[in-house]
Amino acid sequence: MKGLLEVPEAKAVRLVETGRLTVAQRLHYKDGRETADLDLLATEEPLEIHLGGIPIAVVMRTPGNDAELALGFVLGEGIVESANQIERISHCSEGEHGDNVISLIPRRGFEFSPRAVQRDSYLTSSCGVCGKRSIEQIFAACPAIIDRQIFARETLLCVPEKLRAKQEAFAHCGALHGVGLMDTRGALLCVREDIGRHNAVDKVVGWGAKNDISLGRCALVVSGRCSFEIVQKALMARISCVVSVGGVSSLAADLATKGGITLVGFAGDDRLSYYSVPEASA
Repeated sequence: MKGLLEVPEAKAVRLVETGRLTVAQRLHYKDGRETADLDLLATEEPLEIHLGGIPIAVVMRTPGNDAELALGFVLGEGIVESANQIERISHCSEGEHGDNVISLIPRRGFEFSPRAVQRDSYLTSSCGVCGKRSIEQIFAACPAIIDRQIFARETLLCVPEKLRAKQEAFAHCGALHGVGLMDTRGALLCVREDIGRHNAVDKVVGWGAKNDISLGRCALVVSGRCSFEIVQKALMARISCVVSVGGVSSLAADLATKGGITLVGFAGDDRLSYYSVPEASA
């Protein structure tokens, strides 16, 4: 992972200006040294797709090539049979979220049933479900967490090794995500695997609820990257610390900050990067 200052300036500026990357502050801990600097996160924002003036879905994506994404979506979902059925694709020119709303205008004679194609929930960057359709409601799932659990750095540094050791199926196929619930001593209370990271999160949260575990005293540990839906699921479960073996998205960091969640990325190899609420850990 390269920090902002290590990326060639011209390239970094171009990627930030086009919206593909977002500049974020972090508290970086590596080899016993702590530094506050800037980092580049993969941008994650919602894109609301309209067909014939009717909102049919919201997908979480990295901005760029939105018209291709929208067209590919309606083709892949079987909503249209051919690109020739679409006359024009353009972003909405009005409103605060105009860049995140795209409209497909069908050619005359094309008919579809709005009820048949509308989605009742968001489609996220990893195909999970994470909320209601309106963009304005994306951060309104529940109030911020005030009573946060503190996790020692030494505990978080051991996360990747412990999680990988518990991923039994991954060891054989390499194609499953792992998610765990960890207590303040660093013990993994539960680890679940799934082809979808969001499904694995649901599994461990469900296990915790079924076994009357105080989720607010646990950390959610995820393999790979951490995107919006993971933080939202943690917020809904009132889990105040999310630790990712990989990087984090811009929207994940934003929601974690708003939601009072300590968000840690790139855990392991004697390093941690805090992207929100760094004072919650020591």
